[in-house]
Amino acid sequence: MKSTIKTLLGFAMIAFALSVQAASEKYRPFVLAEITKDNLAVVQQSVERKLTDAGFEIVGSYSPYKDAVVIAITNDALKQNAAQTSFGGYGAAQRVSLTKVGGEVQISYTNPTYMAYAYRMAGDLAGVTAQLEKALGKKDTFGSEKGLTEKKLRKYHYMFGMEYFDDLNMHELAQYPNHQAALKAVESNLANGVAGVNQVYRIDIPGKDEIVFGVSRKKPVNGGDKYMDESFIMGIIDFKELRSTAHLPYEILVSGNKVYHLYARFRIAINFPDLSMMGDNSFMNIVESPEAIKKALTKVAGGQVKEEYWQ
Repeated sequence: MKSTIKTLLGFAMIAFALSVQAASEKYRPFVLAEITKDNLAVVQQSVERKLTDAGFEIVGSYSPYKDAVVIAITNDALKQNAAQTSFGGYGAAQRVSLTKVGGEVQISYTNPTYMAYAYRMAGDLAGVTAQLEKALGKKDTFGSEKGLTEKKLRKYHYMFGMEYFDDLNMHELAQYPNHQAALKAVESNLANGVAGVNQVYRIDIPGKDEIVFGVSRKKPVNGGDKYMDESFIMGIIDFKELRSTAHLPYEILVSGNKVYHLYARFRIAINFPDLSMMGDNSFMNIVESPEAIKKALTKVAGGQVKEEYWQ
């Protein structure tokens, strides 16, 4: 009897230790799969083949700027998890980036588990994480020196006064009488490249009136705002040795009769949590970008542009 009690206590202690370890585990936003000296076009063909062979669907790809390619992917597991979660559409795609730095190409991708926690999804997408690791490899994770725990990611905001994932008043772009009217407006404006914004991918969330669009942002030549331009922003904040190109593209979410985005003080910060507030390559150098992005995406959504600039 005593030995049984001791055994049960031992199992309980092990279970407790494992739960503490899991709670304190830290995650980083990006995974470095490989660095190669192959030609960028050749690397893209190889990566796309590996992704499709692993069961991923390539929903779009584009070059946001010179020597960079982003490939957006999804699969049934991602879409089903998105369907179980409020605003889960933000996590329906993962992004694979190919970035030429010097004479080498960095192959990286978003960390599905990190993104699942940041977007407060029902599951941890551990299976998708394992699939990507098997398909493309994993040399290291990066994007945050210390990393963030699940608890911090699920309640993330950059600092006092800045947005959380569920700050819908800052994320909302437009409202319509019904879902179809909202969708039609976004589709039309994306097709016409309104405000320098164009579609990269579209994913329909199963069983819900929710559709996520991945969009590129380029300053229009006729008087556009450079602070909304993804190349301008990344040229300032993506300066480290390992590039975070998989931060792109941005998302527009049509959920029910409303159109949303993630305000940039959350959307940029969640992928660049170590970015300093002041100094070179800091948030202060792009302080106008959150509102500039919102204005551009509001035009795409067909909403009313409002002045909510914060500094």
